[in-house]
Amino acid sequence: MSPDRLIYMANQIGKFFAAQKESEAVPGIKTHIEKFWDPRMRARIIAHNTSGGDGLDPLVKQAISNLKPPPSA
Repeated sequence: MSPDRLIYMANQIGKFFAAQKESEAVPGIKTHIEKFWDPRMRARIIAHNTSGGDGLDPLVKQAISNLKPPPSA
C-alpha cells in the first residue's frame, strides 16, 4: 500500500476522533491502528512518522509516535 494511502487512512481515523479531547483522541487513534491495521501497514506508517511524518495531522502523529513496531517489522 502506498504511503499516500496510509497517510490518508490514518488522517481519516484522526478526523473521527478529532471531536474528543486530545487525551482521549490520541489513545483512540493508536488503539484503532493497533487493532485493525496489518503489521506491515503499521510498520510503514511508523517509519513514515519517524522520517518526519509529512502529511499526517498532529493528533495522528502523536498517536503513531506511541505505537510499538510490530514484531514482524
